[in-house]
Amino acid sequence: MPINMDKLRRHLGGGNSDDQQGIVDELWESTSLSWGTRIKGFIACFVLGVVLSILGSAFLWIPGKGLALFAIFYTLGNLLSIGSTFFLMGPVKQLKSMFAETRWLAACVMILFFVLTLMAALWWKAALAALIFCACQFLAMTWYSISYIPYARNAVKGAMTSCMGV
Repeated sequence: MPINMDKLRRHLGGGNSDDQQGIVDELWESTSLSWGTRIKGFIACFVLGVVLSILGSAFLWIPGKGLALFAIFYTLGNLLSIGSTFFLMGPVKQLKSMFAETRWLAACVMILFFVLTLMAALWWKAALAALIFCACQFLAMTWYSISYIPYARNAVKGAMTSCMGV
């Protein structure tokens, strides 16, 4: 049975008076974002993520510290792009969705490759491993992202099977 949030807020907020807001009403209004603000936050965060990923790719060609900068910017860009959905769904709902039964493995693999990419570039200083982990990061993010499209994973599996001639 769904909870009527207005009744709950009114009850916890101290009554029905329009003159006097309760603490729950004030907190609710101060933390909730309008739909327009959510869309703007999503777009800004997503675009910044894409820009950081592209900038990271440009750092790849700089000798010396370029690999570390590439791994950091590319991974931060991907994290921001994923995090942009927090604006649309809210952080708790998005995290629950990320670790739902159908996509928890894809989310964990994606996070694993985020960590491995940074470790390969910053601690191990292994350029080839960092590049491989970035490619795996891209594939893991793609697999995770298509999990939100109904039947997309089955279509990709079918296309890959037919391409390999199995």
